Amino acid sequence: MASETNPLLIPRFRISFDRIRAEHVEPAATELLADARSRLEAIAAAPGERTFDNTMHALDDLTEPLDYAMGVVRHLESVATYPELRAAFNGVQPQVSAFYSGIPLHEGLWNSLKKFAATPEGNRLTGARRRFLVKTMDAFRRHGAELDPAGKTRLEAIDVELTQLTTKFSENVLDSTNAFELVIADEAKLAGLPPSARESAQESAKRKSREGWRFTLQAPDYIAVMTYLDDASIRRGMYEAYSVRATEGAHDNRAIVARVLELRREKANLLGFGNFADLVLEDRMAHTGSRALQFLEDLKGKTARRFREENEELLAFRRSIEGADAPELSPWDVGYYAEKQRSTLYSFDEETLRPYFPLESVMDGLWNLVNRLYGIRVTEELNVPAWDAQVKFYNIHDENGAYLGGFYADWYPRENKRGGAWMDALITGGPSGDDFKPHLGLVCGNLTPPVGGKPALLTHREVETIFHEFGHLLHHLLSRVEIRSLAGANVAWDFVELPSQIMENWCWEREALDLFARHWQTGELVPDELFQKMKRARTFRAANGQMRQVGFSFIDLLLHIRYSPERDGGPVEYARRLLQEFSPAPLPANHAMIAAFTHLFSSPVGYGAGYYSYKWAEVLDADAFTRFRDNGIFSREVGMDFRASILSKGDSEDPAELYKKFMGREPDPSALLVRSGLA
Repeated sequence: MASETNPLLIPRFRISFDRIRAEHVEPAATELLADARSRLEAIAAAPGERTFDNTMHALDDLTEPLDYAMGVVRHLESVATYPELRAAFNGVQPQVSAFYSGIPLHEGLWNSLKKFAATPEGNRLTGARRRFLVKTMDAFRRHGAELDPAGKTRLEAIDVELTQLTTKFSENVLDSTNAFELVIADEAKLAGLPPSARESAQESAKRKSREGWRFTLQAPDYIAVMTYLDDASIRRGMYEAYSVRATEGAHDNRAIVARVLELRREKANLLGFGNFADLVLEDRMAHTGSRALQFLEDLKGKTARRFREENEELLAFRRSIEGADAPELSPWDVGYYAEKQRSTLYSFDEETLRPYFPLESVMDGLWNLVNRLYGIRVTEELNVPAWDAQVKFYNIHDENGAYLGGFYADWYPRENKRGGAWMDALITGGPSGDDFKPHLGLVCGNLTPPVGGKPALLTHREVETIFHEFGHLLHHLLSRVEIRSLAGANVAWDFVELPSQIMENWCWEREALDLFARHWQTGELVPDELFQKMKRARTFRAANGQMRQVGFSFIDLLLHIRYSPERDGGPVEYARRLLQEFSPAPLPANHAMIAAFTHLFSSPVGYGAGYYSYKWAEVLDADAFTRFRDNGIFSREVGMDFRASILSKGDSEDPAELYKKFMGREPDPSALLVRSGLA
């Protein structure tokens, strides 16, 4: 297929999402792989002396066209999938994966890198260029550059199989999630459910030509049912369906999980590491699996007592309502009674905040906030081609008028879209003469959609999600790093959550809320009494929230460090036993959360052996926000310092040093415990 007719072969800043079809994928991959192979051979065979330009800069640019095309296809498969696109994507994945895996294994390229490193220019490198060389040499070694031919062949095969398995894992989670629906015909069974959830369920039923109210396992439906619905049998049914996703029939992920763990273990051993965690973490802030485990053990120890107390208090609360003979809590009871307990303790119900968080108002307030902090201006651009009619496009300019980049925003759930929330980079800009080419990115979520003629009215947690993902986007769009591989959010995974998680802090500050929290009908601000209730309730069951994340992190690390199928049985059962210690109620015997744990198993690495990063970065964000708190939450001086020290730097310097530049000291772990009410 000629490049003029294949939009994947023509990188455009305004991506032709309206023209890209499944039939474009295979021809584009074939042509771009051939081009990338040719480029690789040219770098390895470059005549004359080795220089930064003909070696390192050429390597940095090597896969840019292929990255662009496959990034676009991968994105579309996540947000607008259909059978032909899925088949096309799966069809090219093995050869694309094999090429990427083969780059560090190319003997000629490895020799070229070593020759350049030994040149006077290589020895004189400083700053980001020096870091790029050192990190590249280390990464090549970590990815098998020094293996013998048989080892390289095996490593390539492992990487291809991991790519295929993890892609299938994601597909199974999406398909099994979509396979479930609960249609309720009797309105009496909806007792306890807030009007917003009822309206959404009614519209969902109408879209499927059903009578009554339809509930899915998508987050807005699931959370509403588990938090508010009085009927325990319905809550139980939803919980059990959710906890066994991707464990049955054609969508069964259990064998995939076992095989992924086996391949990751083999890969680590092949590369000379004792376990997969040590392989993954060598280039991160924790450096080793044992240090990450030690970090988690410390958090667990500081949280465990309060965790037990919170759960004892919740059971006592239930029995104060239902009598001393009320049974122990089941997993499908915890969210329900916790919401009632919170309402009783603080006279606070999350639903009372919804009218104050219409999506458009939240976005406008966010634009105002980042303008104050970072001196940037966000404006919507209409009629930009996208993958769905609900997607919007925005531009970002600096205060001096310089164009920094653009991004797409896709906030609502669909059946052809995977769950969760995320940011992704589509184009990473960089120096271009005296100018800087702009960046392009996107943010996606699965937030409460508009229903009943009302705008999308969000929960406070959904507002936090928007701020979180936009923090990742700022890390990408405000990057000013000359080397593409070190730009934007291409940083250590236990540092990458700092720019995102710190943004959530403004969602709890009165002055910041007043920028966007306005009643969708009256325009009034959140009443002070309601705000004070919200603040008092912030640390409600904080120990449970922390133990949940610590538990997931332990499962991740222990699966990749200590797990042995011969000793411990299947990974699903092993994970269930581990998670029980961190659960507020006994888990069912068939509980299988890791079969749908996309963070760990939806890509060859992803958050595998790195889920602890959320808590690691939370320590950093809680501490870093104290500088904003102490100097004014809208401080332009502190904001511009954060932009200069963190957001613009990517991975051009060691993250620990970047943090110290911003704070003037090492991180203080106590800030997180104080913020969580656990100190």
